[in-house]
Amino acid sequence: MNITVDYDLCEGHGQCLMAAPDLFDVSDDTGKVVVLNAEPAESERDRATRAAAACPAQAIRILN
Repeated sequence: MNITVDYDLCEGHGQCLMAAPDLFDVSDDTGKVVVLNAEPAESERDRATRAAAACPAQAIRILN
C-alpha cells in the first residue's frame, strides 16, 4: 500500500491526523499534511482508508 497526497488539493484541515496520527501530521511551515509513513504495513489499511475518507478536500489517495 502507498499513501499519496495531492498538495494542490490539501487545505490542512487535519482530519487525517485525527484518524491516523501515526501516519499523518500537519506541517507547521506549510499548514498542509505530511505523510509520516508513505508505505505502511497492510494492517494499517483500515486506518489509512478512514483518514483518506475524512479528508474534506479528498487530497489523500491510497494505492495498492
